[in-house]
Amino acid sequence: MLRHARELLAVRSPLDAELIVSEILGSWWGHRVPGGDVEEVIGEALVGYARRAGTPAALALLTGIAHLGTLRQASRAERAALELMENGVARPGWADRVGMVTAEECFVSRDVYGDQESLVCTYSYGGADRHALVVLVDRNKAGAVPDAATGRPPACGMVRDAWVSSQVDKLMDHCRREGRDNPLMRFEQVDPRDTRALLRSALELTDETGDPPVNENFGSYHAFVRARVGILPPGGRLPQPPVYGRDRRATIAARFLASDEAEELSDRSAASTCVDRIIDYGCAHDFGRPLRVSPIKCEMFLLDWLPRKVLLSPAEQEAVPHVLAAWVRWAGKRTSLPDEGVRATLDAVWDATAEFADAYRDPSSFGLDRALVARLLPDGELDALPRRAFALPFLSGTHRVPGRAESVDLSGLDPSDPADRRAMLEFEHPGADGEHLDAHERLTARLWDGDPPELWETAQAMLDAGHERHDILHRLISVLDHCGDGAEALREALRALRHEPPPG
Repeated sequence: MLRHARELLAVRSPLDAELIVSEILGSWWGHRVPGGDVEEVIGEALVGYARRAGTPAALALLTGIAHLGTLRQASRAERAALELMENGVARPGWADRVGMVTAEECFVSRDVYGDQESLVCTYSYGGADRHALVVLVDRNKAGAVPDAATGRPPACGMVRDAWVSSQVDKLMDHCRREGRDNPLMRFEQVDPRDTRALLRSALELTDETGDPPVNENFGSYHAFVRARVGILPPGGRLPQPPVYGRDRRATIAARFLASDEAEELSDRSAASTCVDRIIDYGCAHDFGRPLRVSPIKCEMFLLDWLPRKVLLSPAEQEAVPHVLAAWVRWAGKRTSLPDEGVRATLDAVWDATAEFADAYRDPSSFGLDRALVARLLPDGELDALPRRAFALPFLSGTHRVPGRAESVDLSGLDPSDPADRRAMLEFEHPGADGEHLDAHERLTARLWDGDPPELWETAQAMLDAGHERHDILHRLISVLDHCGDGAEALREALRALRHEPPPG
């Protein structure tokens, strides 16, 4: 890295220097370090190494890190740079100008679907060396709910790519021409304060996502983007997703089912279930935008979300593409989507229909009894099936109640009902005392709800490592009892539990 920094001695432009430093800092972006923070383990260590090297290249690198690094890196790099300057190490010619960068204007180029938008922010160094930062935000990659710990609003997009241009006028002319001539694109000026709020949220979502779907060169621009976003004026607000309660969702569904677009849907019961799922997906996974339709969103709904998340009956599997196509025509009209956009979205729906038949794996195709699956999934949440079957594997058979003449038929019990669930646990743990059963009941309730998600993730990791189910249950119970209501302590304990070897 320090050898790479020698390039900083040959450049004159502060922009070129910042991009080189950003590339160096991006060489470890996105990597994970067991038991530590990669920015501390590598980034802060690099600052210390450069200080000890004491060369002009080291000083140039430290100068750049002081402007582009994390807060801790920047603070340490500034102190180290001052120390080297006091020792007589020569500064690069661009060093005085690199801190003079100021923000100018912000614009957005967005598609009419609301799938993605490119934020264009212009900057200069004291009025010279004008340049533009272009950041691509994918609005299909949105945070679903506010952060429970911080109360932070859900992210309304994820940064997928970024690049820099010094040809600002040429870039702006291209964007304006595309917004004028392409019916599926819009270009307009936006408030820099709101731009900062949006980009900070989208960048945080990218940083927090494991293996984010970014352009292969994005890491080289990450530090530059982070620094440029910080230069924009504060005070902006993220748009808040509208609240769609049960009644409002039901009203939307009823209006759709009564529309001309839905008139040809023959199975009204299946259509009603399918449109409820379409609305739920838009509200919970598309930043509260149930009426938004696009080719990408429809493909994600059909080929990604439904196959993983929802239990559909055979009639609903047959109906869902037709309901989605009718929904595209109905919702597109209400959101003023251009005819070109509606046609492109319908084409995407029909193109994905055959693939949907292959992507959706009905549990009955694996030999699972549909009635049994329905008992475990009264809410239709398909991805809950493995963890609920792990928590309650005994759903049939006869359970004799101690001290009573009658017996209980497990196949007639409802696993979602706490009282029936207790009877199932008594069957699995004959002779166990009440306290022991209470502990199993608390764990079963958490696994049933997937609360927290790390609980089932840990159980799967332990199964893969060779632990037996009974051992896993008891270790999870021990962790829950030890951590109580401490959410962060529970997550840490579960992470540690995954690495414990099986007994024997």
